[in-house]
Amino acid sequence: MTRIFVVLIVALAVIALAQLMRIYQLSSKARNKKEEEISDADNRLNASLMLVSLFAYFGFVIWQIVHWGPYMLPVAASEHGADIDQLFAFNWALLFTVFFGVHTVLFVFAYKYYYRAGTKAYFYPHNNKLEFIWTIVPSVTLAGVIIFGLITWNKIQKATGEGAITIELYSKQFDWTARYSGTDNQLGKANYLLVSGTNPLGIISDQSIAEKLVEMDESIDSKERKLQSILPDDQAAEIEHSIESTRRLKARVLDIQMNSAGLQTGLDDKIVKGEFHIPVGTEVEFLFRSQDVIHSAYMPHFRLQMNSVPGDVTRFVMKPTITTNEMRMKVNNPEFNYVLMCNKVCGAAHYNMQMDVIVDSPEDYKKWLDEQKPFIAETIEVEQVETKQLADN
Repeated sequence: MTRIFVVLIVALAVIALAQLMRIYQLSSKARNKKEEEISDADNRLNASLMLVSLFAYFGFVIWQIVHWGPYMLPVAASEHGADIDQLFAFNWALLFTVFFGVHTVLFVFAYKYYYRAGTKAYFYPHNNKLEFIWTIVPSVTLAGVIIFGLITWNKIQKATGEGAITIELYSKQFDWTARYSGTDNQLGKANYLLVSGTNPLGIISDQSIAEKLVEMDESIDSKERKLQSILPDDQAAEIEHSIESTRRLKARVLDIQMNSAGLQTGLDDKIVKGEFHIPVGTEVEFLFRSQDVIHSAYMPHFRLQMNSVPGDVTRFVMKPTITTNEMRMKVNNPEFNYVLMCNKVCGAAHYNMQMDVIVDSPEDYKKWLDEQKPFIAETIEVEQVETKQLADN
């Protein structure tokens, strides 16, 4: 119903405007005046309307800031977030100064120098000093913005300190997975060739390598059996190409097997989904990997964003300063949670690629982490479920 009223109001406004234009045309004919003839009174009116437009425009912008301000992000919940907010504040101050200054000059000049009969504009084609000023001043200003940004970025991208924890955030369409190191305090190595249903992150282990080799052998045998039947030449060539491709991948897996000594430290890693926890006041080094396309890990409340790129590992170090419970009190929302989102349009369900982030006290964090099962235990449980399902069938 509200939409219908809005449409009716807009339609009536358009009709009223059209009627006003018609009245103006009729009045012009009655005064024997051509529509294209502009009088001094018209110029004065338009000049005055320029000032009215200026104040109305500024009033609208200020109203937007005041009205939508409460919906902005709350105070930064990370140590580096204060630096990011300071950088944003500097940029906004610069932008608003230019915005209000330029528009004031633009509208005031339009008001002051409207056309008057008998006046002639001063011909001023060139001024080297003026061009020098409006070239150098913006260049120096923008250079200052860039330097300020680089200083802030270099300050943020620092090496981890003593006692920092490392968490891997693994992205794929349309899901996040977090991985913690086990008792050895070292994340296990991973390779995308070992990704499977029971090893979604491709963690290197004797078991995952053996499973992948069996899977590849079965794939090659299945395709070779297909070649024994009568097939069109193009389909047979496609299958042969697929077999060769699988054999090349198998050779790479065998190479991983030969060089896996010392890499199998991931058996006690802990993999979590749905939500992950971090301790307040402790440096956290995030490592980002992607299985398929470019994603962008975005945690707005921590002022953190980093691309997650296939075939590469990116990193970001931060120290959370406000627990989830403390932030719930600050925003007066008992259901508030920090969130990890994907900020790079990565496909049809991009909007649904989210994961809750819980900031705990160090004691609560340790208790939660101790409750998480290691990777090898989860793998065994998955295999037991699959074995049971096969037995039931």
